Amino acid sequence: MIQSMTGYGKAVVAYQEKKINVEVKSLNSKSLDLSTRIAPLYREKEMEIRQIIARKLIRGKVDFSLWIEKEAGTDATPINAALVENYYHQIKAIAEKTGVPEPQDWFSTLLRMPDVTTKTDVEVLSDEEWGVALQAINDALTQLVNFRSQEGAALQDRFEQNISAIADLLASIEPYEKSRVEKIKSRIIEGLAAIPEVEYDKNRLEQELIYYIEKLDISEEKQRLANHLAYFRQTMQEDESQGKKLGFIAQEMGREINTTGSKSNQAEMQNIVVKMKDQLEQIKEQVLNVL
Repeated sequence: MIQSMTGYGKAVVAYQEKKINVEVKSLNSKSLDLSTRIAPLYREKEMEIRQIIARKLIRGKVDFSLWIEKEAGTDATPINAALVENYYHQIKAIAEKTGVPEPQDWFSTLLRMPDVTTKTDVEVLSDEEWGVALQAINDALTQLVNFRSQEGAALQDRFEQNISAIADLLASIEPYEKSRVEKIKSRIIEGLAAIPEVEYDKNRLEQELIYYIEKLDISEEKQRLANHLAYFRQTMQEDESQGKKLGFIAQEMGREINTTGSKSNQAEMQNIVVKMKDQLEQIKEQVLNVL
């Protein structure tokens, strides 16, 4: 079954006083085009995260985000009480020594002093927290893959309709293909008869007609196109990524349809070819979204 390259997944897990959020989105692309936005605490794991995404998503334009939400109050910058007290005693001593008035608003003055509210502790990613974050990453990617499968099922239904339409149109050519031989022969004979006092070799005329009709024969094109339609259907059932292969098959289908059109010398047949091209264009447009 085919998968779309369009998808979305999100997971949120709790760890101690924070929430770990993971969001991943994907669109169609010829290869894996990955952009990441990762919270500083988890940046050391970026290469591992990229490898996990590449294995699961294979290709597509992917946007990955990992961020942390902390509970109110847990991320407040602590006030260095010992340093505040030290500044207080220094300022008070200087005021007494110099006679300069002490500040009216001590708190405002002290909190503006250097390093009073500087956060000095460094957060380290533990194995336990990384295990929780990794689970969130895998959950979000699983959601995206499931989304891709749902979109892929809708694409497959659409392709089946297009393929069936082309097959029906191909079958509808046959009556016109049989009748045109007699029409070509009659048109040539009528043209010769319209020229007065012209004699022609009937055997040579038959040979020329056979040569002319063989050049216009589309039996091989019809057979190859039917084979391509069957191969397209077969490829959609494969388990591995099939988007590029389906694109190549669609190109081959277009080649046979175009050749059939160039050999069609009847308006009815050419109208059918135009309808087949319309169905094929719909396939080519949508196959760009297939993984």
